[in-house]
Amino acid sequence: MIEIKVPTVGESISEVTLVKWLKADGTYVERDELLCELESEKATFELNAEQAGILHIVAQENETLAIGALACKIDETAAAPAGQPAPAAEKAAEKTTKEVAKETAKTKPAPADLPSQKDIKASPVAKAIIADKHLENTGMKGSGSGGRILKQDVLEALSQPPGSKKEPSGAPSREQRAEKMSNLRKTISRRLVEAKNSTAMLTTFNEVDMSGIMATRAKYKDKFKEQHGVNLGFMSFFTRACCIALSEWPAVNACIEGDQIIYHEYCDISIAVSGPKGLVVPIIRNAESLSMAGLEQEVFNLATKARENKLSIDEMTGGTFTITNGGVFGSLLSTPILNLPQSAILGMHKIEERPIALNGQVVIRPMMYLALSYDHRIIDGRESVGFLVRVKELLESPELLLAAKEPVKLLLGL
Repeated sequence: MIEIKVPTVGESISEVTLVKWLKADGTYVERDELLCELESEKATFELNAEQAGILHIVAQENETLAIGALACKIDETAAAPAGQPAPAAEKAAEKTTKEVAKETAKTKPAPADLPSQKDIKASPVAKAIIADKHLENTGMKGSGSGGRILKQDVLEALSQPPGSKKEPSGAPSREQRAEKMSNLRKTISRRLVEAKNSTAMLTTFNEVDMSGIMATRAKYKDKFKEQHGVNLGFMSFFTRACCIALSEWPAVNACIEGDQIIYHEYCDISIAVSGPKGLVVPIIRNAESLSMAGLEQEVFNLATKARENKLSIDEMTGGTFTITNGGVFGSLLSTPILNLPQSAILGMHKIEERPIALNGQVVIRPMMYLALSYDHRIIDGRESVGFLVRVKELLESPELLLAAKEPVKLLLGL
């Protein structure tokens, strides 16, 4: 009998939570097959079967386990059940089944009781959802003018369990739902409170005209993707601008350790990403040495891993400066909170066309508010404002990102 124990996942991590068993107790598992999902205070990871055999579950779901604790056992002496296909055969059979289902779906006629889109009195968005979800229109009442079905009506119908009916005249719901806080959410809560209570945090603001970057992207994005295989986004411009500004204002790239200030001669840029279980902050190592394509590739890889809960502890440990983009959620302005032990964080926001004064004329430009939160114990107003102004200057003239100088001055050695 082989014992499967919780592995060591990081120096500071002493316990994990068993989130979900992927295999049932008593089932036969193959070697390296995924058994369960575990969640630490920093990441989610999985346990694999070390040998093929019968699985005997010891720890239960939602149970907190210490590092080295027993999660399950595998009886490797047990033979595979008669008639159980080999893994390769299983995959082939599954593929065949999917192909048959796909062909059946193509030739299957539409049910007679499903109304045509022309017969449904609904908004265009509601019609699209009804068609996509293959909803029957029976009993669905619209809240719009003349009984017109709106998007919210369809979403409410989808949210109700099959067979349930919402009583229009019934009392409003007073139900509550309790859910155990995950280790990741506990860590986020603890670190945010620690950052607020242990630092002298201030925020300074500025705005940047995004016309130059947007014109550059529009002109080169197709060729960039064709040549490098990744999209040309905003994050590479901001990361490169921050790396240049950090080299000129080293206090913004420093941190406090005891009674010492640690200055970093490199830029490990943390990128705040919203994952399925909360905010995670993977790191682009030595971002100052990467090309625009290299930065975009790193951002894509880290964001993909974050969405799939596949970030390792090492990929989220360290970092000297953080960039967070609330603009993807529509945020116009915010004050980002520090990511300890770092001393500064840059907040990006929504790009919005606004009137500005330019050369004595009122013009419309795509503008973005920038917010730099910083620890005033180590960064003074001069450094914070100077850093943010430099980032603004670099972003408004993308050609400066090549060598941090105007081309003519660079040519003349000025």
